[in-house]
Formats: sequence, structure tokens, C-alpha cells
Amino acid sequence: MFPLILAVVAKGDGELMIRLQRRDPQALAELYDRYGQMVFRLILRMVRDNGAAEDLVQETFLRVWNRVGGFDSDRGAVGPWLLAVARNRAIDYLRSKGHRTESTIDLNETEHPALFADLPTDVFHFDLVRQVKRALEQLDSQAREAIELAYFEGMSQSEIAARMGQPLGTVKTWMRRALQQMRKALGGAITA
Repeated sequence: MFPLILAVVAKGDGELMIRLQRRDPQALAELYDRYGQMVFRLILRMVRDNGAAEDLVQETFLRVWNRVGGFDSDRGAVGPWLLAVARNRAIDYLRSKGHRTESTIDLNETEHPALFADLPTDVFHFDLVRQVKRALEQLDSQAREAIELAYFEGMSQSEIAARMGQPLGTVKTWMRRALQQMRKALGGAITA
């Protein structure tokens, strides 16, 4: 029964993306209804400002509207792509506000839809989200902070070391061990 539910959700996303590619404004509204809260929570977690988060959500969906032509719904899930766009909008915002001075990657490259073609459509299953959250909670506070700085603020390991006042080698060790612990805690939940 579980795979059937995922197939229905994925099929719904595929049809929605086809409608978006045909420039159906109602499809954009449906995409927002389906993913808007998740996008808002991710962005708010990163920027910590309600007003800015609301603006960034609008920018995210506008960017998806403008780039939907490159998305192949038969090859991948819309959710991972949408969240990557949201995360990148938030990181760009943080950079523009001086939260990060060094650019290590051109974020626009990571928003290309083809990069998400092989991601599983069930990546948003709430059980998996809960498992990841539990795995993060099992980490010691320093390792968890390092992982959160990397993901939510887009910091490099060097920047994390500077922010935390720790040697770079220490931060690298924390992050490597944290990822190993998370992989072990998640068991077969994520295949890489």
C-alpha cells in the first residue's frame, strides 16, 4: 500500500509540473498549496526573519515558474528541486546581508532541474524526516551545530571553524563523525 501512495503523490506532482510547463497559473497555486509551508519553514529556519522568509518564498516560486521548462517530471521529483531552490534563495539572502563573505559554489548551478532527476520521489515522506531529526538529535551539540551551519547557512568547513572558534581539523572530524553517526542511525532509510 505504501508504494501505491507514493506513486499517486509522484504522479500528481508530474501532472502538476506538466501544467506548470504549459504556464497554467492555477498549477502554480496548487504547487504552492502543496509545498508552500515546507518551503516557508526551511527558509525561516535559515534566515530567522518572518518578513524576509515570506519574500523569499515568493522569490522561490517565481524562480520555479521561470525555470520549470527545464524540469522533466518523468525523471525526478519536484520536491527536492523546489527545496533546493528555496535553500539557495535563503543562502543568497544571507550572503547579501553579510552573513557569509566567501562564495564557494555558484548556487544557480545547483538549481538546475536535471540535477534532481535521480532523487527518490519519497524523499519527503514524513517518517524519514522524523528519522533524520532523531538522528540529528543524537549528535553531540558541537557536531549538530556544525552540520546545521553547513546546511542551513551554507557555510564551508573553514567558515564553520571560524564561527565556532575551533581548528579546521576539529570541525572536519566532527562533521565526518556526525555524518557517519547519522548514516548508522538511519540504517536503510537512506540509500546513497
